[in-house]
Amino acid sequence: MKIKNFIKSVLFIAFSVMMSLQAFSQKGPYIIKDDGLQLLNKEWKLIKEMSDEFNGKKLDSKKWVNSIGGWIGRPPGLFFPNTVKVEKGELRITNYKLPAPVVKNKKEFTHACGLVSSKKAMTYGFYECKMKASKTFMSSTFWLISDKRELSGCDKRTTELDIQECVGRIVTDKAWAKDADVRMGSNTHSRGIPADCDIVKGTKGAKAILKKGKVYEDFHTYGVWWKNKNEVLFFLDGELVNKVTPPADFNIPMHLKMVTETYDWNPVPADGGLTGSKKERTTSYDWVRAWKLVE
Repeated sequence: MKIKNFIKSVLFIAFSVMMSLQAFSQKGPYIIKDDGLQLLNKEWKLIKEMSDEFNGKKLDSKKWVNSIGGWIGRPPGLFFPNTVKVEKGELRITNYKLPAPVVKNKKEFTHACGLVSSKKAMTYGFYECKMKASKTFMSSTFWLISDKRELSGCDKRTTELDIQECVGRIVTDKAWAKDADVRMGSNTHSRGIPADCDIVKGTKGAKAILKKGKVYEDFHTYGVWWKNKNEVLFFLDGELVNKVTPPADFNIPMHLKMVTETYDWNPVPADGGLTGSKKERTTSYDWVRAWKLVE
């Protein structure tokens, strides 16, 4: 029995090493068409601390944090670590309705959602994931944000780079959100400006419509090339779809986020919004990768 277990352990280790080598054999971001930017001809370095193929049995605690202190979610969605699983080569965040309402910070929560954050923060680079959204009124997202606790002076502000924000079920009647289940919704935010700092507050965004189907019907690649403090370029399924100039300088390190949450503009439907199967309630990430351009 001991010999069999030893052989199994050796085979598992060998398989894990092989999968790891295969996973990180890519030479650069997933790009098919870049409108003449010549990105395919450039040299890229994979940032392993912010990249993962999710081939293990659990979340890599050296790279990721499952929920973080301070931010508990937007009511009625509360972050629960048990929504997050790594299985069958994917990171999965499965939303569910709480058996009874929970009150935190004098606010009531009725739904469980999830948050995974990178421990490492970085500035300019290419960030991408292969994601399949849930078929719910809750969000499926991939984005970056700065952490004021790590900053000082006029840098002690919030910059946010939303690569993909979508929902699988539209409840709102707002016209601007009618395509939230078929689009790549992207934004750049500047807010929380310290007093006496001459920095613009605002939002500039863009969107791109999927060529086929809903966001929950299949996996799609969502990427951004954060080129410099003034240029952000968005990629959908390997093709350049939008260029944005942020409202203020984007030059502060940001952490990567994979989050499901609730939006006030897409409220809980009358049936509770989570009546579908576990698969339909799950946002799945096949992989996430971060790249640094080698100058």
